[in-house]
Amino acid sequence: METNRLSPAQIRNIAIIAHVDHGKTTLVDALLKQSGIFRDNEVVETCVMDSNDLERERGITILAKNTAVRYRDHLINIVDTPGHADFGGEVERVLGMVEGCLLIVDANEGPMPQTRFVLKKALEKGLKPILLVNKIDRPQADPHRAIDKVLDLFIELGADDDQVDFPVLYASGLAGFAKNELADESKDMQPLFEAILRHVPSPVGNPDKPLQLQVTTLDYSEYLGRIVIGKIHNGVLRAGETIAIVKDSGQIQRGKVAKLFGFEGLSRTELAEASAGNIVAVAGFADANIGETLTSADHPEALPLIRVDEPTLQMTFSVNDSPFAGQEGKYVTSRKLRERLYKELETNVSLRVEDTDSPDRFLVSGRGELHLGILIETMRREGYEFQVSKPRVIFRVVDGQVYEPFELLVLDVPDDTAGGCISNLGRRRAEMQNMQSFGNGRTQLEFVIPARGLMGFRSECLRLTRGEGIMSHSFVDYRPSVGEMETLRNGVLVAFEEGEATYYALQNAEDRGLFFITPGTRVYAGMIIGENNRQQDLELNICKTKKLTNMRSAGGEELVQLKTPMIMSLERALEYINDDELVEVTPRSIRLRKLALKAARK
Repeated sequence: METNRLSPAQIRNIAIIAHVDHGKTTLVDALLKQSGIFRDNEVVETCVMDSNDLERERGITILAKNTAVRYRDHLINIVDTPGHADFGGEVERVLGMVEGCLLIVDANEGPMPQTRFVLKKALEKGLKPILLVNKIDRPQADPHRAIDKVLDLFIELGADDDQVDFPVLYASGLAGFAKNELADESKDMQPLFEAILRHVPSPVGNPDKPLQLQVTTLDYSEYLGRIVIGKIHNGVLRAGETIAIVKDSGQIQRGKVAKLFGFEGLSRTELAEASAGNIVAVAGFADANIGETLTSADHPEALPLIRVDEPTLQMTFSVNDSPFAGQEGKYVTSRKLRERLYKELETNVSLRVEDTDSPDRFLVSGRGELHLGILIETMRREGYEFQVSKPRVIFRVVDGQVYEPFELLVLDVPDDTAGGCISNLGRRRAEMQNMQSFGNGRTQLEFVIPARGLMGFRSECLRLTRGEGIMSHSFVDYRPSVGEMETLRNGVLVAFEEGEATYYALQNAEDRGLFFITPGTRVYAGMIIGENNRQQDLELNICKTKKLTNMRSAGGEELVQLKTPMIMSLERALEYINDDELVEVTPRSIRLRKLALKAARK
């Protein structure tokens, strides 16, 4: 068993922050491989830090993760943080564990909305970032323009003189090199390791003071139960010793350190003890929650609680009561649904769950559509079956004035589609802040828009830009409400009866609108099966079959192809529904339905 008594001067704690898809997880891959933690013959997959299935599928980081590499006689603790504002709770927690941050910016795109979000959080913590201009080996790369835009962003966010004087490196995470000047040789990651040792301060903790460790991340093991992860701010932590935990209520409880782990590459190494400045994992505290302090039993003293931005969006989770309820899910009762939602609160600090006047419905609030969508997708993969309502923004009332959340929206679109996007966003109460053409056939547009106006725009953006548009957004602040917003969607096609959709019925109704289903899909009365061409809802019998006769019709042998249906993904369904509609979520299906099914029956 190791003893991690490195002095604070030998430790560096650094967070890697960036916009979604600017290459931070790939860069960590390169640092891990070049630090020598893998055997020469070991097969290492890409994006090793993205361990969650959803992270791999979507190519984004959702959960903050810890790793550590040895460089010379130093230990560098690296935290790979989410780049999406919806996972701001993760970002805010881990920034409290580090003394420096590596800001990664795409050499072509420059800083984007989530760059602004994570950078703002880092500057507020007093961190001085190292700027790494990534993907410099791509054809469209313009590192100097990217640096100028980062400098503008620093000034706009109120960075002090020391923070604005940031060091700059150039890199390609995919090719595995970093360098101090563009003219330098593209060799390896050594310049980045050296820059971290040179520019990131050592932890300021004192090993001689009473123990203080703040819980910033929670993990779970089948053998050890709950595991808490955090940085030792002061003192020394030893395996087997009895310490105290100061709860968020102020109550002090005692417990024993069952196991103590440090980080080494992608694995955890068991430690006998660890001192101030180290990031460690501790088992033995089953009731510990994020923000609470592990401290000396003799001199218990809590660290300030972590403040996290409040949720901006809420939706209702309810027990599935459709005619197909209980046929596809493993967990279908209100008790199981409630247990799962409240369990999520233990690790998801940006989430809020409230009981309602009905035992079958729960109000769930989060940081955005992606934040809530990830929770829904995770639950359905675990075997849960339930229904969710349309996401609604959370309004605030201050001195009689109603305020609502606004977002900064950045679009990167083909030049000839910019006009259509501007027109569509105008109807959504968006205000244009900036418009810039790069001369490569693409235009970048910046808007400030009510969060309500963004709902449903992602699919509109794909349609308007023929699938070539890139959009990203981040929360700005609460501003006076813009009032009513016009409905931008047509009515829906609703199934008239329960049964199986037939090719014959779908073909006959094709002129009514666009379908979401294919022949053979099981439907029930009140289930939404498509979008009407007109504003009102329309009921259809799409289960009827062709009457059989012994007469052959002219042209009867011809094969007529149906129009391609619009298959509803979870995100698209959440964006699409209105207030009188629900999304039915099961492990095997995503269905849209009317809230009141009886109204759809004859």
